[in-house]
Parts: sequence; structure tokens; C-alpha cells
Amino acid sequence: MSTCPGVAPKWSRRDCIAGLLSLAAAGSAPAASGARRVLVVGDSLSAEYGLARGSGWVALLERRLAEKGPAATVVNASISGDTTSGGRARLPALLTQHRPTHVVIELGGNDALRGLPLKQTEANLVAMARAAREAGAKVLLVGMQVPPNYGAAYARDFAALFGQVARAEKTALVPFLLAGIADDAADPLRWFQADRIHPVAAAHPRILDNVWPVLQRWL
Repeated sequence: MSTCPGVAPKWSRRDCIAGLLSLAAAGSAPAASGARRVLVVGDSLSAEYGLARGSGWVALLERRLAEKGPAATVVNASISGDTTSGGRARLPALLTQHRPTHVVIELGGNDALRGLPLKQTEANLVAMARAAREAGAKVLLVGMQVPPNYGAAYARDFAALFGQVARAEKTALVPFLLAGIADDAADPLRWFQADRIHPVAAAHPRILDNVWPVLQRWL
């Protein structure tokens, strides 16, 4: 019996060829089939912090895509407490592992909570957008805002930097993930857990509705 380099010595030539063809097909499957694979790189707002599994907006997105299309696989690589620096460090491995066609970047809120320099946050978001694009993925940037008690100038500039990065890097943009929730004129606190930072489960369908119109066109 013939053998193949690097495989079990009892494989026949037919087994060898079939195996190599299978590996080649697996490696090119997403591009060949046009399958969409959405990678979400976010923080606790996307990682279901304080929620039952499956009730966060990313899980709801996966279900909506399954019901309404377009067909897509969703990979949630969000980590509670993550910053843009953490996301930037993690992204190359995630791109290699999951080979997404689309990347959602939902980071920056923890940068603001820690008072990190806005230029640093901006540079990290730019680097992530470029890395995803260079890997062949389209990019969706999700904006965030902070309360005015951080200072009017800081709050204004922080909210604006997401649009600036999106325009410069030509990415899709959701201006504010928590629109209609954090700025609810009636009673914004009803949408948040006791820490007043993380939305309750009832807020996550609203969060998805903020993302959906942009994401649907983007896909």
C-alpha cells in the first residue's frame, strides 16, 4: 500500500488524496460557499454579564438571523471588563481561529470608565478595524457614550471618536448601542441592573433593535 507523508502508514493513495482534498475544502469553505461568519468582539454589554445565558443581544441576534436571515454564523468572543487594548491584543488570534467574514467591535466603554486617554482608545479601534479588514472581513463599529459627570468635554469627545474612526476606516457604524435605554427620558434606571451600568435582560431586545438596521444592511 502507498503511504502519504505525515499520515498513518497504512493509508492508501486513495485515502491520502481524499484526505488532502477534504482539508483543502475545509480551508476554503467560507470563501467558496459565501457563508457569513460574524465575530463579535465586545465587553460585558455583549458578554451577558449578570444575565441568564441566551438572553443577551448577541444571542438574540443569532436567533433573529436564523429566523429572518441573512444566514450567518455568530461567534461571541466578548469578555466582561475588556478594553480596546485587550480587544486589540486578542483580535489576531480570533481572526485566525474563526476566519470571520464580518467583525463587530463593541469596545470602549471600559476605557472611559478607567479614564484612559481618548487617543489610545481611538488608536486601538483603528488598529482593530484595519486588522479585521486585512483579514478579509467587513467591520461594524458600535458606539458608546458616558454620563456627563465624566466632564462635558470628555463625554462629547468620547462619543464622537467612534464616528471619526468609522469615517476614517470606512466601517459601518451603530452610533450608540444603548440609545433609548441609557437616555430614556421617562426612567432610564428601569433598564439597568443594580450597578446602574449593565442592562437587564428586558433591555437587550432594544439593544438588538439598535444594531439590527445597520447590521442587516451590512451583511
